This record gives sequence, structure tokens and C-alpha cells, in this order.
Amino acid sequence: MHPNTLYLLIGGNQGNREATLRKATDLIQQRIGSVADFSAIYTTAPWGNFTADEKPQDFLNQAIQVLTHLSPNECLTHALTIEKELGRIRKANAQPLYTSRPIDIDLIFYDSLIIHSPNLILPHPRMHLRRFVLTPMCDIAPNYIHPIFNKTLSQLLSECPDTSSCLSY
Repeated sequence: MHPNTLYLLIGGNQGNREATLRKATDLIQQRIGSVADFSAIYTTAPWGNFTADEKPQDFLNQAIQVLTHLSPNECLTHALTIEKELGRIRKANAQPLYTSRPIDIDLIFYDSLIIHSPNLILPHPRMHLRRFVLTPMCDIAPNYIHPIFNKTLSQLLSECPDTSSCLSY
């Protein structure tokens, strides 16, 4: 049985950001599957609405291609466990939606599956609106065709309404 292809975006803006990305990648390799490719690391301004008293540090983001025999839900479970082990604290129904964090692991694509379940939506529902996702994804899969929009990631990046900077780290 050949492995499935999972694309993840990892990022964070607290603590030793680069070391946390490396540790997350190591844990993904150990628990989810073989890391087949990864993008450059990008630095991006915080995206979204943060609290008025919070002065968030820039994020480091990286896209990772993983070959896995796990199901999408198993991949999500492992990703959430890795986040928690690396210091991520999630609060139920937390406001604001966006907060600083040591690590965030988002499932972007799993093969070309389209999933809408209470705990998992694939492809990631807002990835096409975020330059900090599309830029690193285009490093490793520029010609990957989004299964809903039927456009390559390069096309989605060229059409992306997000004008924030996403610079190689």
C-alpha cells in the first residue's frame, strides 16, 4: 500500500521559533510519517486580530510534505498532541481567534480529499486567502491542483488578496 501525501503548515511566534519548528518537524517525522520535502522558512507579520495589549512577534512559517499511512483524523490527533507537547495552549471558544503561540500545525491537504467534518476540514478552508500559507506551499508544490478551486497553488498565490509580506528567513 503506497503512502498518502499530507501537506502541513507549521509556524509559531513565541520562544525559540526556529528550534520549535525543527522539533515539530522531528516529531512529525516520528509520529505522522516520512518528511519528503519542506519549504524555506518564512517570516510573516502576525495575521488576524490580536488583543490590544498584545504586541506579537513575527511568525516563522514552513510548509512540509509528509508521506503517511495514517488517516486524516489520526494525522490531526498527532498534530494536536505535538502542539500541546511543544507548549501550545488551546482554549475552547477562545476570543480573540488569533493569539501568539509557540507552534501551530495546520493540515492543508491530504491527497486530494475533500473532508467536512466537525473536527477537520480539508483542504484547509482559508489557505487560499493567506500568503503565509501559499508562499511556502509554492516552494514544494507550485503545480499542486486545489481539489475545490481546480487551480494550481501558483495560480492561487497570484490571485491571493492578502498583501502582507512573507519573506524568506
